[in-house]
Amino acid sequence: MYGQPMLFTGNANRPLAEAISLHLGIPLGVADVTEFSNENIFVRIKEVVREQDIFVIQSLCSPVNTSIMELLIMMDALKRASAARITAVVPYYAYGRTDKKDQPRVPITARLLADMITVAGANRLLTMDLHAGQIQGFFSIPVDELTALRMLSDYFGQSRYLDDLVVVAPDLGAAKRARNFAEKLHVPMAVIEKRRDPFGVRTVALSIIGDVTRKRAIIVDDEIDTAGSVVQAAELLERMGAREVYATCTHAVLSGPAVERLRASNIKEVVVTDTIPVPEHKRLPKITIRSVAPLFAEAIERIHSGGSVGALFR
Repeated sequence: MYGQPMLFTGNANRPLAEAISLHLGIPLGVADVTEFSNENIFVRIKEVVREQDIFVIQSLCSPVNTSIMELLIMMDALKRASAARITAVVPYYAYGRTDKKDQPRVPITARLLADMITVAGANRLLTMDLHAGQIQGFFSIPVDELTALRMLSDYFGQSRYLDDLVVVAPDLGAAKRARNFAEKLHVPMAVIEKRRDPFGVRTVALSIIGDVTRKRAIIVDDEIDTAGSVVQAAELLERMGAREVYATCTHAVLSGPAVERLRASNIKEVVVTDTIPVPEHKRLPKITIRSVAPLFAEAIERIHSGGSVGALFR
C-alpha cells in the first residue's frame, strides 16, 4: 500500500485542481511553481512527500510548452523527494494531433511527450478524451482515459425542450465518438464528408451522410481549437435544412479566431468542459461549461484505493 494521497498542481488550470481537491476533501499541497526572468521554470515542493501517493494535476493548455515544463519539473522534484508513486493527472493532453507520421520527415510529438512524462517520474497517467486512442499505447506506464461523453450527452438528454435530435460527426475521424454519443441519446447520427481543397491548404465540407432535415443537430468532437471546422459544419447543416445547430466538445482550446467565429456563427449553444480554463473574455453567452472535477475526483480515489477506474463507465 502507498501512503496518504496528496494533490499538487501547476499554474495551467488551478480552478479545476481546486474543485477536485474540494470533492476529495484533500487540500492542495503547497508548492512554489515560478518562472525566472530568463523564462526558466523553478519548482519547490514545500511539504514532506516521502513514501506518499502523489497526484499532479496539470492540463497541457496555453501556454502549452510552459504547462508541459511545469508538469515535468514538478514530477522530477517529487521523485527526488522520494514520493512513493506519482500519477500525472492531465485533463487535456497537448500535441494529440501529432500522433502518426503522415508526411515525410515529421515527428510523432504525442509519443515524444509520453516519453518525457515517463522519464520525468510519472508512474501512471490519468487523462480525458485523447484525440487519438492509440496515444495510450505510447506509454510504458498504466494509462486511465476518462471520458466526458456521458456527462455531455446527459446535458442534452435532460433538456425537455430538445426533440428531433441528430448527432453529427464533423468528419470521419469523429464518427466513433459521435456514434457513442448518439447511442447514449437513442437518436440517429450523420457524418460530414470533408476533403482538402485542390491546393491542400484547408479542408472543405462537401456533403452530409444522413438525414438532418428539420432536425436539431448536435455537432460532437473532442476539441474546438480555432472553431473553423465546427462553424463550417454548422453552416452546411443549416444549408441542408437543420432546424437548429448545437455543438459540444470536451476540450475548449478556443485559440486564435475561435471566439469571434463562434460569436458570429449560427450555433445556438456550445457545451464544453473545464479541462481547459475558459477566461472571462472568451465566455460567450452561448458557451456552457460543465465541470469534470467530480469524475477526476472519483478516479483519483479509485486509483489510490486500488479500485477499478473502468467501472466508472459501465
